Amino acid sequence: MKLNKLQLLIIACLVGMLNPVLAQKGDVSKQYISNVWVADNGDGTYKNPILHADYSDPDAVRVGDDFYMTASSFNCVPGLPILHSKDLVNWELINYALPKQPPFDVFDKPQHGNGVWAPCIRYHEGEYYIYYPDPDFGIYMTKAEDPAGQWSEPVLVRGGKGLIDPSPLWDDDGKAYLVYAFAGSRATVKSVLMLSEMTPDGTQLIGNDVMLIDGHEAHPTVEGPKFYKRNGYYYIFAPAGGVSTGWQLILRSKNIYGPYEEKVVLEQGETDINGPHQGAWVDTQTGEDWFIHFQDKEAYGRIVHLQPMSWENDWPVMGVDQDGNGIGEPVASYKKPDVGGTYPIVTPPENDEFNTHKLGIQWQWHANPKLKFGYPSGNLGYYRLNCKPRPENYVSLWPIPNLLLQKFPAEEFMATTKLTFNHRFDGEEVGFVVMGENYQYISLKQVGEKLMARVVNCENARTGGVEKELYSDDFDSNTVYFRIKVKEGAVCSFSISKNGKKFKEVGEDFSAVPGRWIGAKIGYFALRDGIINDSGTVDIDWFRIDELKK
Repeated sequence: MKLNKLQLLIIACLVGMLNPVLAQKGDVSKQYISNVWVADNGDGTYKNPILHADYSDPDAVRVGDDFYMTASSFNCVPGLPILHSKDLVNWELINYALPKQPPFDVFDKPQHGNGVWAPCIRYHEGEYYIYYPDPDFGIYMTKAEDPAGQWSEPVLVRGGKGLIDPSPLWDDDGKAYLVYAFAGSRATVKSVLMLSEMTPDGTQLIGNDVMLIDGHEAHPTVEGPKFYKRNGYYYIFAPAGGVSTGWQLILRSKNIYGPYEEKVVLEQGETDINGPHQGAWVDTQTGEDWFIHFQDKEAYGRIVHLQPMSWENDWPVMGVDQDGNGIGEPVASYKKPDVGGTYPIVTPPENDEFNTHKLGIQWQWHANPKLKFGYPSGNLGYYRLNCKPRPENYVSLWPIPNLLLQKFPAEEFMATTKLTFNHRFDGEEVGFVVMGENYQYISLKQVGEKLMARVVNCENARTGGVEKELYSDDFDSNTVYFRIKVKEGAVCSFSISKNGKKFKEVGEDFSAVPGRWIGAKIGYFALRDGIINDSGTVDIDWFRIDELKK
């Protein structure tokens, strides 16, 4: 039986009342439940993906009754998102490990596709560790006693161009090790996995780096290793075969340096889940095993799936082997993990009323933020963006750092926002944008001392594509409602309103595409032509995600 949203909300509230201790992260009434994607079916089952959003290269760990997940963030800041769950299905976004991304002088400007690649989160002797690679600078480590608190300044564990996808292991004898891979785009080497001993405090690599596997022949583009130990075996869970087309490979050995046996345990098979791989093995308090991985869904990014997992002859078995070839395939739905209790439904936030003293946690900039980009207004009830100068020889939004954006949350949804444009001079503009390597936005711009509503498109922004105006008309109010509808296949339409009730669709439909290694994102910009000592501003009243109205 599939429950509707009202029933799901009632169940969530009842669970909170019956189990007040379960509301560890705050009162149930304050926990966000999406209008457009909830993985928990409310009947003891879940559907995949558990997160229909771009939490790329997910990794997770259980500590006690709590599960924590992190993911790649590339050039988006804050970076290294921290998500929390009690049952592996309902996830809440609680923090970021990187408020700003080092080196600061580099990431003060957009570095599309660079920055934080596949991270690994682990718990060791009372502290949480995240190892993450920057393919241009090396392997970093940050740690915290509380994942929801402040994380340490990143330490460069091993400098070097092209070193990616680190995963640590603290062995039973007190020694520590790190397995990692190479990015062919930087190292001119790929499809091999490496191992190095590490200082027990996890701050630097020591000794020789040793090759564990060469995947060129059977497992091209082997990367993303995750390191575990079980029943005397060392295990490396590694994706292979490419982001959108690959499979999940398992390597095992009784000796940490190998040789390693290999087995493919998860593949697309006859399902529509392409490239099911790269993620985390986690167990529950009750002894169950589960595997979290991503699926590349183009404009929607690398969305997150959860597979049942078990062990046979000391090999992991993932998903369900539908065709009997000994390799699991992803499940569309399944019984929820047994975690010894029932917990409230919760999802990462999408809406923002901008009524608090900080931005909603879902928002990210395209580079390290600066105070002059914008700020909350205290108790005034809006977030203010300042119209920052376009760079000289402006071509597109691609090099703009002050893009305030969030992830697509579902296959279909409708995003509406209300804002007031405090324009002062010609050339000032505020836009509501779907951003990727191609992008499109609806905006208000002051032209000839009056406001114009515009729809602008840009194709191939990464390679120098220029903007093209699709629509322009007078608009006689500086308070405006923008709406973007996203239909199946990430087809977007844009509309505008003066009163928030009657919307006029303008411009042309736009098929969203990914950014550089990230899914398409939705949000705001505020720009102007030229530099002046008191530019215009925009006050964002609210942003809301709702079900798509056909």
